[in-house]
Formats: sequence, C-alpha cells, structure tokens
Amino acid sequence: MRVAVLRGAGDVALEERPAPRPGPGEVVVDVAAVGVCRSDVHYYEHGRIGRFAVERPLVLGHEPSGTVSAVGPGVDPARVGQRVSVEPGVPDRSCPQCLAGRYNLCPDMRFFATPPVDGAFAEQVVVHGAFAHPVPDAVGDDAAALLEPLSVGLWACRKGRVGPGSRVLVTGAGPIGLVAVQAARAFGAAEVMVSDVNPARLRLAAALGATVAVDPGETPLADLAPDVLLECSGVPSVVGDGIRALGRAGRAVLVGMGGDEVPLPLSVVQERELVVTGTFRYANTWPTAIALVASGRVDLDALVTGHYGLADAEASLTAGRRDPASVKVLVHPNR
Repeated sequence: MRVAVLRGAGDVALEERPAPRPGPGEVVVDVAAVGVCRSDVHYYEHGRIGRFAVERPLVLGHEPSGTVSAVGPGVDPARVGQRVSVEPGVPDRSCPQCLAGRYNLCPDMRFFATPPVDGAFAEQVVVHGAFAHPVPDAVGDDAAALLEPLSVGLWACRKGRVGPGSRVLVTGAGPIGLVAVQAARAFGAAEVMVSDVNPARLRLAAALGATVAVDPGETPLADLAPDVLLECSGVPSVVGDGIRALGRAGRAVLVGMGGDEVPLPLSVVQERELVVTGTFRYANTWPTAIALVASGRVDLDALVTGHYGLADAEASLTAGRRDPASVKVLVHPNR
C-alpha cells in the first residue's frame, strides 16, 4: 500500500509499505478520508511536539474514516464492507485509568501519528474493532473523519459541565473552537460567544450557531461574562483574559496548547472560586458525536475547505500557511 511518510521536519515522501494484516480483535480499514490536524502540521514544521520526537519515519494523520475490508480472529466477518469512523487511540483496557472509564489517560495508550505509532496518511490502517465505529449513511466520509475533532469539543463541554442555560465563551475559532461552538449549542447552552481575530472564522462561527462573535481587540472579553470558558486558542494572553472574564464559580476548560506554561491569574481563580481544568483527548464520545452529526444538529462538512490526494499530503500540511481562509483540509488516500 502507499503511505505518506514524514522523514523529518519539512520532509514528506510517498512510499510503498506492506499492507497491514489484522490480529485478534482487529480490523483493516481502507481509508477514505483523513483530517489534517494542527498537531500534524506541528510535527511537519518542527519534527516534535514536547517530548514526542520524530526519530524515525512517521506516518501522520489521526482523523480517519473508511470501510472495513478485512477482520481478524474474534471479529464478526459481517463487518467487512462496514463504513466506520476510526477512534485513533487504543488503550490497554486494563490499567486503573481504563477501568475507571478514563481510558484517555491510559499510560500505555497507542495513538495514531504520535511517535512511534504510525497514523492514517495511508491507503489502509489496522485498528482494534471496538475503536472502528460504524456510521450511518447520513454521515459522509469527510464528516466521519471529523468526528475526531468533534470529540475534542464534546469532551471539553463535558469537562466544563455545559448544559441548558449555560453562557459559554469559546476563545479561538479554529477547527476545534468551531466544533466546540456547535457542541455547546447541542448541549443546551443558552448563549455561545466566540472570540477570534480572523473575520472569516468569526462569520463561520456565527453561521454555525454562535450567538455572539467578537474580535477581542474591539470587544473586551470581560464584557461577555460567561460562566464557562472553553479556551481553544492556546494563546497565553487569551487564556488569562478568558479566565478573568468568568463570573463567580465559573469553569475554565483549557483545550488549546500554546506552550508548556502560561501565566495564571491566581487571585481571580481564588476570589471567584473558579474551576480550571485541562483536557486530554476524549473518552466515550463517538456515539454522541455520530448521533449529533447524523441528526443534523452538528455540521462538520461546513468546516472543510480543501481536499488532497495522498501524493499531495505535504501540500495539505501547508494549506493554512498559504491561505488564511483555510479551516479544515482532508487527505483522501484512495482517490
């Protein structure tokens, strides 16, 4: 099969590799679409994210959808031909975190496109059958791939206890911020406010359900007075401004990753008894994500601004650099 391999920072090449074979409990998926994530771009530009370094050729891509083409021992043969969305992290399913339902925190997680685990810029991938989620015909291949970033937004809303009547501020209207806007509305938020400096993304946020869309340079975040902050920009100054905007007993969920350390307005956190929490991926989100997209309550296709073949995988990784209006691009390995 063909794969697009990151050989080092700024160096992507097309290679041939042996097609994968499924082991016990596993399925092979012919990849239809793969979303390009900011983490893929970061690996391409820098060759590492934190402690995870590209020390040998790595296949990027952790947002895949496709069709089951083969099954291993213990998997129902009727799954062949089934359209699926692949949850890209497979935990050990036996550690204390997994047994407590927090499998996203499994210390032995094998996550696509996180060194040394290869991802889905490939014609085929193999994954445990429990993490290849069947999708209905109402969910297209692109949307099925983007259930992964939607899961990030859903997990952020769960961590922030977003519910009916919540006033939510989403800082950063990139792909994760835009799915967080839709997730918050689906969870029943009465108001979903979004801030960004990109006018095109603010317009898209409004079209996707944001009740207020502002440029923080023109409208101070403190004027918005949310009770939940979903911080999706990763910009240190925005993190601080967003936390200061929260009312008493508010909740801040830090989703964006802009650096290892950011200043925290501790006096505000203490005086208002704010809850500040991080997020790390997601757990048990795919059923909800599939239902929301299939019902039309969340529109993922609206985020897509580009399509690339596997041979053009490198161009997909630089799309945002070339076009500031780019939101979410996908690679289609089998086209």
